[in-house]
Amino acid sequence: MSASLSPSALPAAVPAAASRSPWRSLRHRGMRWWAVANFVSNAGTWMQLTVQNLLVLQITGSAAATGLSVSIQAAPGLLFGLMGGAAVDRWPRKLTAAVGQALLGVVALVTAVLVALGRLDLPVLLVLAAVTGLIATVDGPACALLGNDLVPSDDVPSAIGVGSLVHSAGRLVGAALAGVAVGLLGTSAAYAANGLSFLFVACVIPFLRSARPAAAVAAPDAPVPAGGARSGPADGAGSSAREGLAFFMRRPRLVALAALNGISALFGRNYSLTLVVLVTGPLAGDAASFSKVSTVLAAGGIIGAVLGARLHRPGVRLVGVLTVAGALLQVLAGLSPSLAVLLVLVLPMAVAESVGDTAQSTVLQTDPPAHMRGRVLGAWSSIRTVWGLAAPPLLGLLMELAGVRAALVAGGLVVTAAVVSGYLLRGRAGAGRVEPVRAPEALAPVRAGLETAA
Repeated sequence: MSASLSPSALPAAVPAAASRSPWRSLRHRGMRWWAVANFVSNAGTWMQLTVQNLLVLQITGSAAATGLSVSIQAAPGLLFGLMGGAAVDRWPRKLTAAVGQALLGVVALVTAVLVALGRLDLPVLLVLAAVTGLIATVDGPACALLGNDLVPSDDVPSAIGVGSLVHSAGRLVGAALAGVAVGLLGTSAAYAANGLSFLFVACVIPFLRSARPAAAVAAPDAPVPAGGARSGPADGAGSSAREGLAFFMRRPRLVALAALNGISALFGRNYSLTLVVLVTGPLAGDAASFSKVSTVLAAGGIIGAVLGARLHRPGVRLVGVLTVAGALLQVLAGLSPSLAVLLVLVLPMAVAESVGDTAQSTVLQTDPPAHMRGRVLGAWSSIRTVWGLAAPPLLGLLMELAGVRAALVAGGLVVTAAVVSGYLLRGRAGAGRVEPVRAPEALAPVRAGLETAA
């Protein structure tokens, strides 16, 4: 392959300012179409999510049933995430993503019809939630990796950052459209719009073209994990879910990311839970007050997505630094004497979280070799589902026992102590290693002679 076709050589052909632009991934036609498609899809998804919990409450009259429907939809990510990632490595990526989007669209449209006819009861709702979660175990990693294929390797952080912006914009537009659609056409309209948005994405995918040579997308392009042999191509035993988890656990960078994500999920980051209790409790605010906090959090997320998109090759250390920064800001938020002070603090909290998420996603989607990335994202989905299911009840219990201020302060300090301790232990372990003494190159002929004589 000539040097002009090398993915790593592509950024050198553009001006330095353009190579640092957070929008550099949009130079590629496929990425522009993908961003438009994802905006439409996210707007549809948030139209549905805005009314979904309300619909469950209307059907069942039970908050417990609402929580059960959320858990059932998340459960396939825990049980089948590894197998979903293995399927993404085995099957053609564009076909997998297109079929996944089409199936999600069909499920949403079926739900819309059942709601319109008044035939949606709790058992059917739970079945549809489980089916949606099952499809997402394959569709999620397939769509994430497909987006990365549309840009050169150095533009992947920009693609992830643009995706985060699209997600935030889709959330704002979808939530606004949900109120209009439901008011004019009823609850089923939100599900119908979501179904059509999925079908739109499925129609766009076949026309997307990769910005990299086919060999750069299909061939392994990451180093062999220390102490382990390179896995084979994504066929036969090489595509097994167990192999994906084993690869993940042999990769120190990925294990470190999982640990950072876990400690943050358990003791921080769940701001929609902790901050609503802080605002409506000790700060004596109301729903309008928390709406202000949510708006500032959304603005911080957008700023963080722009900053994260400027990254080129972020690493685990950056994720750790941003995790500590967010944890220390969380401590200050727990001590906030007023809503005004809290509003000042939540903006940088959201920025740190958003930049950290972009850096984390970039490492996950570029560190493994190409033929293992689906399985790595599958393993990551299973691990994150564990934190996602365990964190809210644990945080709720901690706030019940110690109060929300103590929970925020203690949680931030625990996260900080854990990250700093891990960094110090890693440095000590590295200092304890003794590198083998290598003979100078000038003595190579002598060494070769002695080996021959032996």
